[in-house]
Amino acid sequence: MCTGIRFSDGSNNLYLARNLDWTTGYGERVVVTPTGYSPKSPFGAVPSIRHATIGMGIVVDDTPLYFDCGNDAGLAVAGLNFPGYASYAPEPVDGATNVAAFEFPLWVASQFSSVDEVEEALESVTIVDKPINDQLPSSLLHWIIGDATRAIVVEHTPDGMHVFHDDVDVLTNQPGFTWHHENLRNYLNTSPDFQGARFGTADLAPFGSGSHMRGIPGDYYSPSRFVRAAYVHGHYPAKSSEAENVSRAFHTLQQVAMVDGSAAMDTGEFEKTIYTGLFSSRTMTYYWNSYDDPAIRSVALDKHSPDGTELVVA
Repeated sequence: MCTGIRFSDGSNNLYLARNLDWTTGYGERVVVTPTGYSPKSPFGAVPSIRHATIGMGIVVDDTPLYFDCGNDAGLAVAGLNFPGYASYAPEPVDGATNVAAFEFPLWVASQFSSVDEVEEALESVTIVDKPINDQLPSSLLHWIIGDATRAIVVEHTPDGMHVFHDDVDVLTNQPGFTWHHENLRNYLNTSPDFQGARFGTADLAPFGSGSHMRGIPGDYYSPSRFVRAAYVHGHYPAKSSEAENVSRAFHTLQQVAMVDGSAAMDTGEFEKTIYTGLFSSRTMTYYWNSYDDPAIRSVALDKHSPDGTELVVA
């Protein structure tokens, strides 16, 4: 399970952050895909790297498999688990731009500079169930894509491609985005305000701040994380500096981070937040921390050969 958020600092800079929640990590590292790298795109959807890309992922067969990433134009994408709903085409479709599921984040980040460009291109895209190899089947995902202006959610289901305007700048897991968005109507009564000090004719004060938050769910269920993330994210005060906005992202996602031993999967294994990652277009920097090391680390794109020819694993 996972949670993603997007916001801007008000000066046309994007911040896109996510928690990756699972039972174990994959040996993920920060990966830079430079503009001189020659991609191995099964159907030619990624003929070359137009925009240098940085993000968290793994490298398989000299191919970057990004969990989330951003580019030198200020566009970013994150993939979140979507089993039971995601469905990809079994074969490439004639006349379409066929994107293998494993390369979708790279396709977004390496080919486009804005959400508008991505949304226009998606009108002719089919996502194909083409694994990178026999050992790694296609992950069933949906994606949040953002720039400094707005975010969209992309879902490829049995009835095809769907693109949604994400006006709350939040995404979690199943069910689909439209269900989550509608479910927020159940929480219109919540606010950060201080409760008034009366109850009928009695003079009763609340125990302290937070009384208007009552009803916000506190469990790790995907609908609950969507509501809680939307509440915290929607009420977080706007910040101006890079440090303040990095802090904002990590503090927001801490509110939906999963703790080991608290939520078991059907296998009996417990999910936890493996890492929290953040792409800042302001400094073209990827920030992250992990479950076992909460210290925030960073890698700047311009320090790792963004115009080189080889993938860089930082």
